[in-house]
Amino acid sequence: MRTVLILGGTGEARRLAAALTGCRVISSLAGRVADPALPPGEVRIGGFGGPAGLAAYVRSEAVDVVVDATHPFAARISASAAACGVPLLVLRRPGWTAAPGDVWHRVPSLSSAAEFIAASGYERVFLTTGRQGLGAFADLADRWFLVRSVDPVSPPHPPRLESLLDRGPFTVDGEVALLRSHAIEVLVTKDSGGDMTAAKLTAARLLGVPVLMVDRPPVTPGVPVVPTVEDAVTFLRALFGGPGGG
Repeated sequence: MRTVLILGGTGEARRLAAALTGCRVISSLAGRVADPALPPGEVRIGGFGGPAGLAAYVRSEAVDVVVDATHPFAARISASAAACGVPLLVLRRPGWTAAPGDVWHRVPSLSSAAEFIAASGYERVFLTTGRQGLGAFADLADRWFLVRSVDPVSPPHPPRLESLLDRGPFTVDGEVALLRSHAIEVLVTKDSGGDMTAAKLTAARLLGVPVLMVDRPPVTPGVPVVPTVEDAVTFLRALFGGPGGG
């Protein structure tokens, strides 16, 4: 029986774990969320200790292939996966595409987004980039931030901040109401893609609120990338030599 290690934490990772019948599936979660949604099958929670730790785990568990189905911005674990010594597949949902009426400004990083806001006249900012990167905005003491995250925020973060604990999926009506009630002037988000949190982009379009879209880090050159769970299953079955996958 083949062993597949899924580096997860996303909805796609959970669906892939359920779809891989006939294999031993181990799902690994980083442990940054206090109450994560767990996939079926074996689950481990916590880091590996860098590339060497991941490679050692792959050897100890006789892993045949690693699937990187982490968040598109989980660059550190993705880099470790590329050096783990067994075949690697990246499952990455497509990013968002601007629609007519959108006012998007693409920036390469959170620090670039902070610089953009510092140089602009925007005073009320909706940050939906997660709690890990709040330090990039910590020096913007003259701006007010609404921060939405799954778990409570911790320093460093902007001094003028209201924290909203919530988890998607969100609705367009709810996002419109949120933007209006807090008089949001600009939305900052990572280009995560998917439907779970896309309603905020529609709400911003409807209200004419500009969006700072942080670009994804690049995937390691030469690593195969698929956009859907179905494509990942097809790839793995071909790799394992037949429709049964095991």
